[in-house]
Amino acid sequence: MIRKLRRAVRRAYRRTVDLSHPSRSPLGSTVVNCVVYENGVRQPDGAPVDEALRRVRKTGRGFVWIGLHEPSQTEIAGIAELFGLHPLAVEDAVQAHQRPKVERYEDSLFAVFKTCRYVEHEELTATSEVVDTGELMVFTGPDFVITVRHGGHGSLGPLREALEATPEQLAKGPSAVLHAIADQVVDDYLNVADAVQNDIDAVETAVFSEHAGHGDAGRIYQLKRELLELKRAVAPLDRPLQILASHSLPPFGPDIQPYFRDVVDHLNRVAEQITSFDGLLDSILQAHLAQVTVAQNEDMRKITAWAAIIAVPTMVCGVYGMNFEHMPELRWTYGYPLALGVMAVACFVLHRSFRRNGWL
Repeated sequence: MIRKLRRAVRRAYRRTVDLSHPSRSPLGSTVVNCVVYENGVRQPDGAPVDEALRRVRKTGRGFVWIGLHEPSQTEIAGIAELFGLHPLAVEDAVQAHQRPKVERYEDSLFAVFKTCRYVEHEELTATSEVVDTGELMVFTGPDFVITVRHGGHGSLGPLREALEATPEQLAKGPSAVLHAIADQVVDDYLNVADAVQNDIDAVETAVFSEHAGHGDAGRIYQLKRELLELKRAVAPLDRPLQILASHSLPPFGPDIQPYFRDVVDHLNRVAEQITSFDGLLDSILQAHLAQVTVAQNEDMRKITAWAAIIAVPTMVCGVYGMNFEHMPELRWTYGYPLALGVMAVACFVLHRSFRRNGWL
């Protein structure tokens, strides 16, 4: 909690630069940035990718961090050959639509994360988009980090600035970058889950209000669909993070494992929230359906009561409408007012009886 508060205060007072913006990317629309770090300190920019890697490997200090945004197979081919990336991992990074995972290829790791963003909306409807997802792939080696981002959100510019503000952490190398990325992704899950909880609270209040509408079922179902989208990003990430937290994988040492265990704890919290949200939405939906059933029963009772009241004058009029010659009181002067009076009294008695029983 203290770490999050410090991070929020630091970001509030420091100017944030979005390095993913094309106008800030002198290397082109695909290569977002290429930066060399030595002892956790950012070195001057401007070097091409091959020169940056040659510099790092010549000195044997630091690492190079390259950011890519939705590259094509042709655009990433040169970087893949330069860094010796595995063809299967490169194919996954280009095509996207992958499940969260961590795979080891000799002395490098390939990690896939699902990024999530809460979509702001004035009012939740049956078609509102609540959760927007993207993908983030990370290649890590002894002296390089390559991030490949898919989607319109999940920029790593603020994360890069936050890491540069703590050079002692960044000095730990590519493992620190991978941990920071995983931590940010999971923190975004927490933020999305908190925002979704506000929507659930709003729907719950609307369902149990006096003016509950029939459109609430559509909103509840839409929330369940969006919650499933979040679950698809969170649930598969548990196993990869467990591997990073419990296994010493090249090029990472065991000193980074406690940091990943902290991320696993946050991920478990999100997973528990999603499970509770899903159960709560099921309960809200069942309560709403029960309310609809009760309302329908009340409507049917009212219809039945009025039908019973109308049946009395209908029966009397039907009897006297048969036009038989010999009928009781047919030629009596007060026969017509008497018939109307009997019908009125009978209807009044039935109406009062139904009101007393709560049918009207």
